[in-house]
Amino acid sequence: MIAEPARAWLLLAGAIGAEVTGSLALKAALDRPALYLLVATGYLASFACLSLVLRAGMPLGVAYGIWGAAGVALTAVLSTVLYDDPLTLLMGVGIVLVIAGVLCVELGARPRAEEAS
Repeated sequence: MIAEPARAWLLLAGAIGAEVTGSLALKAALDRPALYLLVATGYLASFACLSLVLRAGMPLGVAYGIWGAAGVALTAVLSTVLYDDPLTLLMGVGIVLVIAGVLCVELGARPRAEEAS
């Protein structure tokens, strides 16, 4: 059996992967409407996994922040690879800032050593 914190992180990775899949399929579905099924499945799976992450005890601000930031970053990078979408320096700086902000939220959610004792 997987420990609860590790399970939460695995579920969060699943939620991110499903959301990115749904988002990338959304653009492809414009030309191939059958892919809207993959879009819906990806988004539903993502929210289902995210709810299980919260049930496993991860704080909402941390889970949602990581899910959102990783989704934005991965979708931007993969859409460049798959669809030749632009990825400019300014966009890269924005992605880094979003990730830095989420790290601040995550680190701020951890209790300090003296509070935990």
